[in-house]
Amino acid sequence: MNNPFKKTESKGIKLDVACGQNKREGFVGVDIAPGPGVDFVWDLEKYPWEPFKDNSVKEINVAHYAEHTKDLMKFMDEIYRICEDGAKVTIHGPYYTSIRCWQDPTHTRALSEATWLYYQKGWREANKLSHYPIVCDYEVTNMVLYFNEPWNQKSEEAKQFAIKHYWNVVSDIMVELKVKKI
Repeated sequence: MNNPFKKTESKGIKLDVACGQNKREGFVGVDIAPGPGVDFVWDLEKYPWEPFKDNSVKEINVAHYAEHTKDLMKFMDEIYRICEDGAKVTIHGPYYTSIRCWQDPTHTRALSEATWLYYQKGWREANKLSHYPIVCDYEVTNMVLYFNEPWNQKSEEAKQFAIKHYWNVVSDIMVELKVKKI
C-alpha cells in the first residue's frame, strides 16, 4: 500500500473513490479502511484530499458512496479540484424512490436526476443560485436508471408513468459527468 500522505505525482490517474474491496480494474483505490485494492487510505470527509494534487485525475468512479457523504457540495468540489479538464466522473447510487435509498441508516441523502443540476455552473446562474457554496462545473453526459422487475420489461411509456407515480420502480441511478474547467 502506498503512503497515504504522499501526493500523486503523475497526471492522468483513474481513481476509484470509496472502493472498499471492489476496486475497478485499472483504477487506483482510495478508502477510509485499508484492505485489498486500497492504494490510499484516506477519510473522504477530510478536505482537501491530501494524497491528490489539483488536476491529477483523468477519471473517477464513485460507486455507492455519494449517498453517504455528509456534504455533497464539498465532495463534488473536491472531485472537481483533483480532476483535469474533461475528466470523466461516474457516480452510482440508490435512486430516491427506492427502498435501497432509505433502508440504510448511514445514507445521508437521496439521489435523483435533478441532483446533478446543482453542479452545473450555468444552471446555478440561470436559477439565481450563484450564492451556493459550489465552485465546480460539470456537464451531464449520460444518465441511466436501473429498473426493478417487472418494470425493466415494460414499455418506455409505462416506465415513465411508473417513475412519476410509484415507489421501487427504479433501484439505482448512474450519472456520468464531464469536468468543465476551460
